[in-house]
Amino acid sequence: MKLAIRGVGAVGGFGCGLEALNAALSSGDHKTKHVVVKTAQGPCEMPAYLADTSRLEYFLNKRALRRVDHYSRMALLGAYLALEDAGRLDEDRSRMGIIIASGYGPGRATLVFLDTFIHDGDGLSSPTSFSNSVQNAAAANISILLNITGPGLTVGQLEMSVPSALIAASLWLEEGKVDSVLFGAVDEYHDELGYFWHRFFGEKATADHEMKPFEFDLQTGIPGEGAAFFLLTRADEGVSPYGCIEDVIINRCDRSPLEIPKDALLFIGADGHKQCGKYYKEHLPENVQLACYTPIYGSLPMGPAFDMAIAALSFKQGMIFPSQACTGDERALDVNRITCLKISGSGEAGLISLIKGN
Repeated sequence: MKLAIRGVGAVGGFGCGLEALNAALSSGDHKTKHVVVKTAQGPCEMPAYLADTSRLEYFLNKRALRRVDHYSRMALLGAYLALEDAGRLDEDRSRMGIIIASGYGPGRATLVFLDTFIHDGDGLSSPTSFSNSVQNAAAANISILLNITGPGLTVGQLEMSVPSALIAASLWLEEGKVDSVLFGAVDEYHDELGYFWHRFFGEKATADHEMKPFEFDLQTGIPGEGAAFFLLTRADEGVSPYGCIEDVIINRCDRSPLEIPKDALLFIGADGHKQCGKYYKEHLPENVQLACYTPIYGSLPMGPAFDMAIAALSFKQGMIFPSQACTGDERALDVNRITCLKISGSGEAGLISLIKGN
């Protein structure tokens, strides 16, 4: 079933909103910041793409947000931006569902809660940290603050979280469970993730470098965080300038060939991890038109949602933004189909195909 994209909201290392994303894509700016990682050898710095959620106070007052953590704030901001973009902030949401995809989940809140549990015992552990640590925390906060009374779901499947959650959204709309789905993806950076990153990649993690996604034999990934949200409806409700999601496929590229449409512009989610890069190197078809925008938003499991947002923006603007593969200035979009491909370190492949119009 085709899913029409009615609105898009995004926040990440590139900034907040589609205007910021558009500007980052056009300029190619890589807005990393430096974070301090505590290691066995002492503190060290590493680059990371971090999101600023201060614009959320435009939609909600500080009192409503005082117990909402950074993970849920990114999701809330993405949700509000998507609804605002669709012009549906004031509409009834009793027949709207919400589905969130996350590879890491609320890791920071989970670890904070475990700390209070270990140090203070179950009787004195933090109830606020506990409520923010459950996997459905972001969906619950959005449902409460946006008064969404339809069904809610959170999907966690690492790099395949986004395509897996999109399949669920398609089923909800096809079965008539809801009239629209507020679909989003969110992942956050936290100190423990930086520690793990340093343990896995050593000096490659702390080096002040740029991501080189097409250097498949090199480890150049930089951690990121952010959220990308979409308001989805059935395609028969009218043409959308952002296009439609036509097909979603999950398979294993090490067991069967990648089913990439021959007429598609291919956005690959190669985010600088050598373990994943070997699969791109082996299985990308020849003579396919490629683009990669991971240096705009960083390395994180929900990256395919950012690629979806860029694809939707490409359809609306009618142009292909420059990337390390599509070099040069912005140019006219000469295809009617864009396929977003993400391959995990274990060989799983998720493909999301978007088409222009209906």
